[in-house]
Amino acid sequence: MTARLIDGKALAASIRASLAPRIARAKEAGQPPGLAVVLVGDDPASAVYVRNKIQACEDVGIRSFADRLPASTSEAELLARIDRLNVDPAVHGILVQLPLPGHLDAQRVLERISFDKDVDGLHATNAGLTLMGVPHFRSCTPYGVMKMLEHTDIAVEGKHAVVLGRSNMVGKPMAMLLLAANATVTIAHSRTRDLPAITRQADILVAAVGRRNLVTADMVKPGAVVIDVGTNRTPEGKLAGDVDFKGVSEVAGWISPVPGGVGPMTITMLLVNTVEAAERRAGLTK
Repeated sequence: MTARLIDGKALAASIRASLAPRIARAKEAGQPPGLAVVLVGDDPASAVYVRNKIQACEDVGIRSFADRLPASTSEAELLARIDRLNVDPAVHGILVQLPLPGHLDAQRVLERISFDKDVDGLHATNAGLTLMGVPHFRSCTPYGVMKMLEHTDIAVEGKHAVVLGRSNMVGKPMAMLLLAANATVTIAHSRTRDLPAITRQADILVAAVGRRNLVTADMVKPGAVVIDVGTNRTPEGKLAGDVDFKGVSEVAGWISPVPGGVGPMTITMLLVNTVEAAERRAGLTK
């Protein structure tokens, strides 16, 4: 069996193109969508991620405001900067690039962002609303995964979904969105006993651990949908996922690649959330 590819890059391009009329309507209503991206420090990987997000904004017509702060920035200074962005009428979404330097409390910083501008979906209020099944802003990566499943007409209802990983950014909200779509959900993690026995039960397997080639062919149910959220680097510096793509492709029914799978969708759903924030401000949503 050769798995069919879930092309996140192509889907992301399609969704971004569909944003054009929405952005135009928001502009006509006096609310041109604006995203503020805050980068603290000089981590090379974070700088690349921020550059990609700003470029994505420019590509679709969203205004971006890059806020680059030195690694020595104090927590009080960073919180004050967020406070100013919270009341800036030109800013509809605020994203603080993670990870932050060690002396800064990431959760405290994220909680300082107004939940109405938390387009990353990481504020406790947004997490709580997702848990209740009435999300305000969905966490971008899980939101992107759900769009990938929807686009490929993969039925989620009634399926057994296994999520590998329990992070606040991916694992937990991923499980909540799958549950809201009427899947039966199991969360597995580093303390799970006999992990292969769990993953082989999955009709839909989402790998979000951050460990290269963790998921091998013998861990996958024949015909399963495998979504690889992992972002790891090979010794040669190439991007790789949590799934042994070559081996698992011979067993799975559907599979997402790394790169070109979930990554483009994560940034795209950030854009979608930002446009939705502007639409809410303009009174264009029901």
